[in-house]
Amino acid sequence: MHRPSEDDTRRPSKGERTRARILDSATELFSRSGFHAVSLRDIAAHAGLTHAGLLHHFPGKESLLIEVLERRDRIDARELFPGIARPGAPVPPPAERLRLLIGVVARNTRTPGLVALYAKLSAEATDPAHPAHRYFTRRYRLLRAELSDLVRALQDEAGRPGDLDPAVVAGQLLALMDGLQTQWLLEPGAVPMEELVRDFLDRLGLLPAGRPEEADGAGAAGVSG
Repeated sequence: MHRPSEDDTRRPSKGERTRARILDSATELFSRSGFHAVSLRDIAAHAGLTHAGLLHHFPGKESLLIEVLERRDRIDARELFPGIARPGAPVPPPAERLRLLIGVVARNTRTPGLVALYAKLSAEATDPAHPAHRYFTRRYRLLRAELSDLVRALQDEAGRPGDLDPAVVAGQLLALMDGLQTQWLLEPGAVPMEELVRDFLDRLGLLPAGRPEEADGAGAAGVSG
């Protein structure tokens, strides 16, 4: 029987709870208005803090933005890309990794605010002067590498190594997911994101026999967006 560890039983400190409240408020406001239109005073008021109280936890809006983004990625990486989250951790079988990836797409349909945040910020961050420019550049680089590895593993498992260029498929899949999210934000009822991602993978012969089921518990917010 599992005995609770100190990490299992330790309650978050008051400071940790305050930081979490600030991050939740920043996520909501950045999602609604984008990075540039939101001030630290806006976030502090939304979180029920003074401006000085917020600055006690975060020195500036740029550091707060990066923490908002990285908090989401840490949760997803634990499920999808353990090699990034915990170097040396066991890597799930390819079919399980694909199931989790498709689960993230399905879950994103239930978190429109976070999807909108990534859509807005990734577009804003194409400006090299944007504080999240380096973050998104690195993020896409890592995602392309991890998805290339997944495609390669799926090909090997299916006995079809070399049929497709894994790096090309990884780039196409990321582009598909990003593009679908933008269309879905504009007209949710007309864009079945999960179904269209499945169709793309199936046409390439990358869906294992017995379609991967939706992964409701795959992280807290998604790979793309």
